[in-house]
Amino acid sequence: MKMTVALLAAGMMLAGCVSTSDVTTQPEQLQHHRFVLESVNGTNVTSQKLLELSFGEDMHISANMCNQFTGEGKLSDGDLTVQKLAITRMVCTDPQLNKLDSTLKTMLRDGVQVDLTEDQLTLATSNDSLVYKLADLMN
Repeated sequence: MKMTVALLAAGMMLAGCVSTSDVTTQPEQLQHHRFVLESVNGTNVTSQKLLELSFGEDMHISANMCNQFTGEGKLSDGDLTVQKLAITRMVCTDPQLNKLDSTLKTMLRDGVQVDLTEDQLTLATSNDSLVYKLADLMN
């Protein structure tokens, strides 16, 4: 009886050590691709302006909302951060674009979970979710 309890306890301890890691998006999956913003927090984007996010060599990121964003990103365990993010400083007359500028800036600087599923790219934090659709390959 004692042996059975000991084996059961050991099995439970070992089961707790098993990794259940999710498959995460890799830099190679994003490089040389351009994505267009489709929705923000589940609501379709209605902007007349094409809102893009592109990934180049060595995770060079460029994006546009009202302003232009550029920087060298780092993708680790599905978390994307851009340490040195350069942003133009134009005043946005469209309140939706103004808010999106702030959201994207915060996501890229503070870190955002990235998920690429087929042709859909999702950037998500605990507060916001941006969903992009693959537009085409960059040259």
